[in-house]
Amino acid sequence: MVPKVMTVKEAVSRFIADGDYIAVGGFGGTRIPTAVLHEIVRQGRKNLGLSGHTATHDCQILAAGGCFDRCDVAYVVGLEARGLSRVARRRFEKGGVKVTEWSNAALAWRYKAAAMGVSFLPVRTMLGTGTGAASAGVLMECPFTGKVFLAVPALYPDVAIIHVHRADVYGNSQIDGILIADWDLARAARRLIITTERIIPHEDIRDEPGRTVIPYFLVDAVCEVPYGSYPANMPYEYYSDERHLREWLEAEEDEERFRAFLDRYIYGVTDFMEYLERCGGIERLRQLRAEEFCLRDERRDS
Repeated sequence: MVPKVMTVKEAVSRFIADGDYIAVGGFGGTRIPTAVLHEIVRQGRKNLGLSGHTATHDCQILAAGGCFDRCDVAYVVGLEARGLSRVARRRFEKGGVKVTEWSNAALAWRYKAAAMGVSFLPVRTMLGTGTGAASAGVLMECPFTGKVFLAVPALYPDVAIIHVHRADVYGNSQIDGILIADWDLARAARRLIITTERIIPHEDIRDEPGRTVIPYFLVDAVCEVPYGSYPANMPYEYYSDERHLREWLEAEEDEERFRAFLDRYIYGVTDFMEYLERCGGIERLRQLRAEEFCLRDERRDS
């Protein structure tokens, strides 16, 4: 095994090129690799393809940078109960993105097909729906029963980016809580960048092998990024920063204001740690950790 530790800047430079198709782990505003997404914008990657498997703030970031021009859409643009990203919405509505529609389940099945090494999977999801008609799925008849299914093609992202709780230097990764589709996504991708809250000794991995959900041989880069999902939620680590997400959405209401916002938080910082400092630093992060565990913030209450 070879150590794969590098900076986020190096990982993006080495493994993500213009025109690549990328897929982001996590789900919605939970456990997303924000640090890598910021770096993609900073390095000016363009013409990317994006898997929109409930892509909320991740889609918002990449749309702000004008990074992608095609998207497999299940759920994008909306930030769930927080509202819609105006910038992302405009990008789609003005025709700047080629769209193919899927359901969340269908995109997950496409990852699974790729992970299994088969060219498609027959599914019942989307049958008889407008989403199915707008997808690239193909109706097929089961050779055994004669029933009609929708064949969804395997999806092999050029690059997957997954944020995890712990990893060793080789890439063996542990995730606490629900995996969503990341088990299959890691196996479907041609290249895999792991960002992790912390790097742990390899001996800890060996002590509890059953906790490794992504093995080292799938991984190309390991980047240690504490609070790397911020401002999104990281289960059992810290809650989402609703204040900062509101600031994003409000800044998008005015083009000049939003340019200044991006300059302050993405283009004008050297790395993710500097971004965290501009968002309130360790004091704000400590508050979010307390919120995740529903703990009373004694210093804030005093």
